[in-house]
Amino acid sequence: MGIKVIEVECKTALSESRLPGYDYALNPYRGCTHGCRYCYVPNLLDIPRREWGAFVEVKRNMPKVLVSELRRKKRGIVGLSTTTDPYQPSEKEHKVTRYCLEQLMRFDFPVSILTKSDMVVRDLDLLSRFSEKEVGITITTANDSERALLEPQASTIESRIKALEACNKKGIATYAFIGPLYPTMRKEGLEALLEEIKNAGTVRIMADRLNQKPGVWSAINNALDKERAVIWKDRLFGKHRLYDDLFSHLKKTCMEKGMAFEMQGY
Repeated sequence: MGIKVIEVECKTALSESRLPGYDYALNPYRGCTHGCRYCYVPNLLDIPRREWGAFVEVKRNMPKVLVSELRRKKRGIVGLSTTTDPYQPSEKEHKVTRYCLEQLMRFDFPVSILTKSDMVVRDLDLLSRFSEKEVGITITTANDSERALLEPQASTIESRIKALEACNKKGIATYAFIGPLYPTMRKEGLEALLEEIKNAGTVRIMADRLNQKPGVWSAINNALDKERAVIWKDRLFGKHRLYDDLFSHLKKTCMEKGMAFEMQGY
């Protein structure tokens, strides 16, 4: 099934953010064709889960709207993005994110980007010119075959780590967002992943558990093979709290490696 791309007009660009660390949210797209099976955004936007990943609305006039707002808004940190990925595949053609970054740079608004895509390196020329900027790359597992099942259109784990390295070489502050941490991760695999992230120059880790909105587990279960599904179910819903053990080990390993650790979702 092909991806449906719809060009739309937006009335606003910046919205006040309720997320800690952001003053504003900027979402150049509605929908996300990375198609992550565990994403809770369909619940927030009232999008049928069966449609998630199959369409994207491109807010083609957002850069123009943004200019008007930046002229009158109080300077604050802009998060890209909170309900979509600013570097999903459509960005390669439509460049709404890049055009918005150009305007944000003109008005010297700080930016904080979170993405699952290595496409962010395309805009390092722009980002390096901001006075305040950071890039977070989401890395949920060390197992790329499992990543492909649950994040089918997103970049590979290897390319995400290389993107972190490229950002660090440009002097851009970075963090790795390990969320949701796949409960199939083994402790030794988690340690190896952290070492790769550290070797890329990133020493700040943020982590989160699975946000179990209605329909999320069903979508995950349908995407996984039987063996993996059993492990996920046991560690998420079993009585031994094995999922919590992973987070404890993650925190402990970060401390041992001299990496900053922050836990989300509590």
